[in-house]
Amino acid sequence: MSRYRLSPTPAQEQALAEHCGHARFVWNLAVEQHRHWKPGRKSAPGFAEQCRQLTEARAESGWLRAGSIVVQQQALKDFAQAMANFFGGTHRKPTWRRRGRGEGFRIVAVKPGDVRRLSRRVGEVKVPKVGWVRFRWSRAVPGGVRSYRVTRDRVWRWHVAFAAVPEPIPAPGTGEVIGMDRGVAVSAALSTGELLQVPGLRDTEKSRLLRLQRKLARAGRGSNRRAKVKAALAKLRAREADRRKDWIEKVSTGLARGFDVIAVEDLKISGMTRSARGTLAEQGGNVGQKAGLNRGILAAGWGRLVTRLEDKAPGRVRKVDPRYTSQTCNACGHRAAGSRESQSRFRCVACGHQDNADVNAAKNVRDTAAGHAVDTRGGDRGAGPVNREPQRDLLLVG
Repeated sequence: MSRYRLSPTPAQEQALAEHCGHARFVWNLAVEQHRHWKPGRKSAPGFAEQCRQLTEARAESGWLRAGSIVVQQQALKDFAQAMANFFGGTHRKPTWRRRGRGEGFRIVAVKPGDVRRLSRRVGEVKVPKVGWVRFRWSRAVPGGVRSYRVTRDRVWRWHVAFAAVPEPIPAPGTGEVIGMDRGVAVSAALSTGELLQVPGLRDTEKSRLLRLQRKLARAGRGSNRRAKVKAALAKLRAREADRRKDWIEKVSTGLARGFDVIAVEDLKISGMTRSARGTLAEQGGNVGQKAGLNRGILAAGWGRLVTRLEDKAPGRVRKVDPRYTSQTCNACGHRAAGSRESQSRFRCVACGHQDNADVNAAKNVRDTAAGHAVDTRGGDRGAGPVNREPQRDLLLVG
């Protein structure tokens, strides 16, 4: 998806919001139909039957009839795909859509003339029932666009994303392999010695964030003051997310252009960021610390960075077993938990080799992907897998 910032007029913005409302309404009706199903009852209607029911609903409802049939049918199509993903075991079961969250709709059967350029920085796209809506031409629009999605975020910014398969970045052909170790204190450490950090909020912005959070705690529910504070908080969060996405795009492009093979740890991020609250019968421990670690992992963009690398360098991303990479000396191959003296300091207890702990791990990841398995001399090969908790525990201190 190639995303661009839309600049609708107030009238167009209202029409776009109507499309979002129609798509949300149709989606929630489909969710309700599937929630009603129980063992022994007739199966919930599929996409074709739902389209027939939509035609009947449009004939009875003037509000639905005033909207675009394309928008409403594609909402059903998206739901059908979400259910297929759920039954395939790759996604969670689709649930209700709330107003103000995940707002958007999809348009298909786009004609070649429905997207055009007006000037160096301005283009426009034709939206059914809305007309021509301008967007910022920040980069070239991919050719052969057949569909696009219009979305609105929590701070009421509109975007259009054109569906197109981007051309992969060609490998430089040097045969070089680079390893990457992802962390919280250091977002990405490279085997070349570079330490990369996701840009977050500035100190002044963090102070403002804390003040707004205190105001939100004191504001009454449903009040205008609370709505204003929530809008200000959303703007700060959106700014942080934009910086993280921009950093990920730049880093992934640089790695794809500079190296033939990019080696990363095969981390199960969904399991690592699972809540530690536990259940009513069995309460979890260190919930506050685990929640802080989860926020740090998500803020570092671990998953999105690897996803974008796989998009830009298909077939050139190698995922390796992360076990013992932070405890093994890259110089002599000796493995010992005591070699990692702190979050950033690695000193081998066998040969005395010193390095940044994350860089040493990145070098082990690189060597494993290059076909040189990490030697584990000094450790029991029969021992169970070591979860890299020593690093995370150190990051939580203080």
